Amino acid sequence: MIGEGATNPGGGPAGSSSHGGDRSPSGRGPGSGGGPGSDRSRSSGRNESGQHLEVLRLAIPAFLALVAEPLFLLTDAAIVGRLGVEPLAGLGVASAILLTAANVFVFLAYGTTAVVARQLGAGDRPGAIAGGIDGTWLAIALGAVTAAAVAAAAEPLCRVFGASEGALEQAVIYLRISALGIPAMLVVLATTGVLRGLQDTKTPLIAAVAGFGLNIVLNLWFVHGLGWGIAGSAWGTVIAQTAMAIGLVTVLVRYARRDCVPLRAHPGRVLIAARGGIPLLVRTLALRGVLLVTTWVAASMGDVPLAAYQVTATIWTFFAFALDALAIAAQAITGKSLGAGDRDKAREATALMLRWGVLGGVVLGALLLLTRPFLAPLFTPDAEVQAAIAAGLLVVAIGQPLSGLVFVIDGVLIGAGDGVWLAKAMLATLLAYLPIVAAAHAVGGRVVDGSSAGDMAAVTWLWVAFTAFMAVRAALMWLRVRTDHWMVLGATRH
Repeated sequence: MIGEGATNPGGGPAGSSSHGGDRSPSGRGPGSGGGPGSDRSRSSGRNESGQHLEVLRLAIPAFLALVAEPLFLLTDAAIVGRLGVEPLAGLGVASAILLTAANVFVFLAYGTTAVVARQLGAGDRPGAIAGGIDGTWLAIALGAVTAAAVAAAAEPLCRVFGASEGALEQAVIYLRISALGIPAMLVVLATTGVLRGLQDTKTPLIAAVAGFGLNIVLNLWFVHGLGWGIAGSAWGTVIAQTAMAIGLVTVLVRYARRDCVPLRAHPGRVLIAARGGIPLLVRTLALRGVLLVTTWVAASMGDVPLAAYQVTATIWTFFAFALDALAIAAQAITGKSLGAGDRDKAREATALMLRWGVLGGVVLGALLLLTRPFLAPLFTPDAEVQAAIAAGLLVVAIGQPLSGLVFVIDGVLIGAGDGVWLAKAMLATLLAYLPIVAAAHAVGGRVVDGSSAGDMAAVTWLWVAFTAFMAVRAALMWLRVRTDHWMVLGATRH
């Protein structure tokens, strides 16, 4: 979910005793049911232990798989950064467009996970797999159309950001080539969503690790070994994404044959799957709008702030995907629990994962603060860009606990199929963010004077504005998860 994906605010839901409520998730008072030695107390301890194990079983492989995707971007940034400031700035523009083109369809993963998990919880495994196959066919169709559109409009799309001519040239080269990988990217989203819904997060991990390893080897060879420049980085990523898609489709076909599920496309069901994904599409478009506006503001400040923003945004995305592992577990567990009609388990698991989300954000923020001075030189030899990166990362580190909260709640609500509310909330958050980022643009534009201090201040203000966006998003989602409106039971959400 580039970061976009990152999905939930992390406190406990209403009534959770762990968050100071006056009752437990099941509705009973925290002191009822006997003392610590009672059968109920021991049963509660076993249930909580089982929840911990279930979350870990899903979250650990999901974490390792999720961080592989931003590692694609980190690797690209580190390799391309050695070519100079203009290629790195161009990569920032092209990456923003490419990720927008692919991640607006993140419902192929998120929505599919929720649908498949509900069917699985209701005991219909063949139906769950059939829904996943429909999502994969939809991914192929959407990917082909999107790839053609992005490749054809690469130059005008890149010009929108207002980058320098040198950065623009590099961005167009990267975008035209990398557009060829969009169908594979969407297929990876859809098939990963199916496997997560089937409670299998290990297979996507294997695919991600293999793809990441291939990506590093190819990028180094193409960019520096063959001297292809930024084009080599694009080709390496396209080949790696295609290999991942082929591997995951092979696994899905194996699942389908085992349960005697036909592989052919059902146009009617595919259209239903597309219609069901519209609310998440709207939610994702609004989120991508936030990210694109932020990139546009960075580009308007000059090549140094843009290059620094590209690196800091990539690192933010890396941490977002790390925290999003809990959101993936939340999607799978919430969907399965509600499909099975178990509201109490959904509520208890939500409270647990919210606590973990905030704690994970604290740990990652502290880690980033400690490593911040050593990260910038990994991406560029330019001293001014390094200083601006370090300034931006300070704000990114402080905002990590907030990210952990946001990403977990997002996962819970996506798993529950609460897409319509998520779409409305994200549109409201986008509207709230526009005046905030406009203020950052005004302040940042005044401080940019060609000096290192000016560039550092500009990047800092930009990340302060983005952290304010996350705070607004967290407040809305926290209010939602404290209610019971999102907990609809049954194999489908009606």
